[in-house]
Amino acid sequence: MITRYKQYFLLFFSCILISGCAVEQPPVNEDEMLKSKISQLVQAERNNFTSQNVSSYPLGSVLSGGGSQPANNSVSGWRQVIEDYQKNSTIPVIYGVDAVHGHNNLSGATIFPHNIGLGAANDEDLVRRIGVATGKEVSATGVHWNFAPVLAVVQDIRWGRTYESFSEDPLIVSRLGSAYIQGLQSVGIAGTAKHFLADGATVFGTGSGNYLVDQGDTQLDEEEIRRVHLYPYLAAINEGDVLTVMVSFSSINGEKMHASKYWITDVLKGELGFKGLVISDWEAIHQLPGSLYQQIVAAMNAGVDMLMEPVKWKESVDTMMRAVKNGDISKERIEDAYQRVMVVKEKLGLIDGSFEAYEESVIHSQEHQDLAREAVAKSLVLLKNSNVLPLKKSAKILLIGPGADNAGLASGGWTFSWQGETGNDKFPQATTLKKAFEAVVGQNGGSVTTDISLINEVDIVVLALAENPYAEGVGDASDLSLAGSLMHPGNKEAIDFAKSTKKPVVTILTAGRPRLISDELKDWDAFVMAWLYGSEASGITDVLFGDLNFTGKLPFSWPKTSNTDTISSIDPDRDESNVLFDFGFGLRYE
Repeated sequence: MITRYKQYFLLFFSCILISGCAVEQPPVNEDEMLKSKISQLVQAERNNFTSQNVSSYPLGSVLSGGGSQPANNSVSGWRQVIEDYQKNSTIPVIYGVDAVHGHNNLSGATIFPHNIGLGAANDEDLVRRIGVATGKEVSATGVHWNFAPVLAVVQDIRWGRTYESFSEDPLIVSRLGSAYIQGLQSVGIAGTAKHFLADGATVFGTGSGNYLVDQGDTQLDEEEIRRVHLYPYLAAINEGDVLTVMVSFSSINGEKMHASKYWITDVLKGELGFKGLVISDWEAIHQLPGSLYQQIVAAMNAGVDMLMEPVKWKESVDTMMRAVKNGDISKERIEDAYQRVMVVKEKLGLIDGSFEAYEESVIHSQEHQDLAREAVAKSLVLLKNSNVLPLKKSAKILLIGPGADNAGLASGGWTFSWQGETGNDKFPQATTLKKAFEAVVGQNGGSVTTDISLINEVDIVVLALAENPYAEGVGDASDLSLAGSLMHPGNKEAIDFAKSTKKPVVTILTAGRPRLISDELKDWDAFVMAWLYGSEASGITDVLFGDLNFTGKLPFSWPKTSNTDTISSIDPDRDESNVLFDFGFGLRYE
């Protein structure tokens, strides 16, 4: 029934968006029209919504959740899935992914450093170029919408999403977030400012369910929320012209953000003048009180325009229909949300068919590899150097530790699966740390071994420590020690061995946040923070061997203990006695 209106919809909305022309409307069933509009306000996950479902429920959007890829995880496989939805849709579907550090669901994609590393680099032009590169690789698969960047100003690094944040400083978050959005949207991919609002300030112990911090409660007065946590959104709108905003699971002073009409409608849409669409997070409305009916009414009336309902998409459409007919959601609210969805689709070229995907050749192109390598080099932070760096290219090196040859650990969460992967099997395109070292010393008379029995034959030990991958609340940590929450169990053996040797030790830490090193640091001759650097470890060797200098600075204060709720440089009650390395610290070669 709906499909016979397809040509009318496309012509009608082209006219009202472009020139305001009049179109003769065919006879319309009001219930079908209402259902069509409401369907545009719901997003399903691809595993739960087939292309055949589109005919009876013409949803506005489909997403691939973290780690949700087509069986054929290639450019052609992605394009085929999206084309199948479009063939059956009344109005073109907007397809979304979490490409948070490159197109990290796609096999063979370029994996850039996570945002915390880009915050250490603090280079707007670099981040803008990464936005462009990510947008091109996303576009090549036919995807239109990227749920990035995170604009959280994280104040407690025990949060499992710390690595998705650029910094504890709102100015850095604002500049880099806007730069990324500009780059991404310049190549026709919608960006998403998330998670609105103040998700980086949730109080430890208030998290949802088993989480310690994630989805918790922010307990601040409005002045501080505006000064620190709203500021990046103002920049994203005014400087980045961001097309979408995602609401946070978290609360502000006990009020769930998904039910906050004040912050979503009055402030974001009214005061800040945001004209794009506001989307809920994954099933987040179900944390609101009451039935599905009450949850949908509360979220829609608060100002949410599209519901991310990966499983309950049909129930959401049908329930919203009932709520409108009962007068609990006004037709004006539906029309406003619908128009916002349509404007985003029009800007992406979905309405007039002008969206054009980039060629497959952009995937892990040499240009993108070079860019990722540059980003890795600029993100490294040198925290100690007792005259052992830069390394000699002719050195004989013992490389030990779990991070020595493991692209999965180097990439962290949100990479080929929601919680990330370990090992190299899914990263055939990656240059691991071991490969990067071999490429340098192998051409200069040096050597690299991972065999500890050869300790007497080497000049230096490189200790590669690592976290296990994690994402969201699964990564909330109460113990930030090197043997603590989510750290790789192989770290201890490697640390103990390095301590027992008389050889110089250079330690490289691959992690999504600072870790406690006060006890171990005295045993290391040099210490480098490499963050979660992704697929191009040659950026590390570029700096360690002295071809480039260290330029990275800490985007977060580095703690002495795991009580990290008051160490941020912007905290008015900062406990400076708990700071080992200050925000902005980073050494260089003389």
